[in-house]
Amino acid sequence: MTRPVTIVTGGSRGIGAATCVRLASDGHDVALGYVQDATAAERTAAEVRAAGARCVTVRADTASEADVELLFDTAADQLGPVTGLVNNAAVSGPLTRFTDVETAVLRRVLDVNVLGCLLCCRRAARDMAAAGGGAIVNVSSGAATLGSPGEYVHYAASKAAVDTLTLGLAKELGPDGIRVNAVAPGLVQTDMHAAMGDPDRPARMAPEIPLRRAADPAEIAAAIAWLLSADASYTNGAVLRVAGGR
Repeated sequence: MTRPVTIVTGGSRGIGAATCVRLASDGHDVALGYVQDATAAERTAAEVRAAGARCVTVRADTASEADVELLFDTAADQLGPVTGLVNNAAVSGPLTRFTDVETAVLRRVLDVNVLGCLLCCRRAARDMAAAGGGAIVNVSSGAATLGSPGEYVHYAASKAAVDTLTLGLAKELGPDGIRVNAVAPGLVQTDMHAAMGDPDRPARMAPEIPLRRAADPAEIAAAIAWLLSADASYTNGAVLRVAGGR
């Protein structure tokens, strides 16, 4: 049987890297999109290949239409028709009150988290419809329903847009054989917290989580892999919360 070919944006670290490795173990060939850290991307690609899968890495800023086209073209040319997409690339900016967020940060968050997701979904929808179907998983956030006051309201708003996009596309693309779902992680142990200026945030926030801990990225990757799998063949338009009960 033909192996599924799945694009993972933001695949060099954190949830994206864990997803690439999990999908490889599940029999997917992987196109790993990354924006900056080529060393981390190649390290993840090596793990994917060690799991028996093919992997291609592509430097691509999902906020750029040309980069998105390059990512999909490279995946199709080197691995075959794209059957899956994981929209994982996202940015937040520093943790701060909304009134202190710089306009440049607002623009970048919307460009990557919303426009980037739209561009990737549009290209995937075109390719998958022509091929007879596929599956898209958007990585949202528990912040979309919590609002994240005092931390990153702008990021939460961008992820709420991802939830709405997921619902609308599931209804629009379902007749084309394309399933669209989302995973909404809660607190996850990644280096995103350090990038936001608070590396100790997972430990500090863990007492607020009913399970009293942050998630491991592999736990989020497992949910993403399930939504891409045949076991989720009748799941469409769902936002699966993986947030430890919060």
